[in-house]
Amino acid sequence: MTEANVTWLTQEAYDRLRAELDHLSGPARQEITNRIAQARDEGDLKENGGYHAAREEQGKNEARIHELEEKLRNIRIGTPPDDGVVEPGMIVVADVAGDEMTFLLGSREIADTTDLDVYSEQSPLGSAINGRKVGESTAYTAPNGRDIEVVIKSAKPYQG
Repeated sequence: MTEANVTWLTQEAYDRLRAELDHLSGPARQEITNRIAQARDEGDLKENGGYHAAREEQGKNEARIHELEEKLRNIRIGTPPDDGVVEPGMIVVADVAGDEMTFLLGSREIADTTDLDVYSEQSPLGSAINGRKVGESTAYTAPNGRDIEVVIKSAKPYQG
């Protein structure tokens, strides 16, 4: 598992995703299968709205199951080392274009577990600061094409 493919999660976020996967691949999957079977028993499938809606829901359910399985296959649970290096799982204080910002670098899946703003390590800001040390400065190009200067002021592990 390479670091680029790893998603950092708190135990709470992991447990929430695991519970969602268990529900979708168990009871929810069975319920959709039952609705498809009932609609199929009604006859002509061309004009059977219930059948088509259930099949569409089944596709969405299976896609989410696949997404969760992939995500949970490549995760790291816990706290990153407190070494002053910015990485997923760190609360970062940075001067961004002259404004001080405090945020968590990590997966959007943990956004529900904190009041902090969460920036993905794949975002322009996240990519620019990931791997940088406290005191270093860098820049990234914003979606509007503007170059944004960033100075890392602190990076501490998120304790959840």
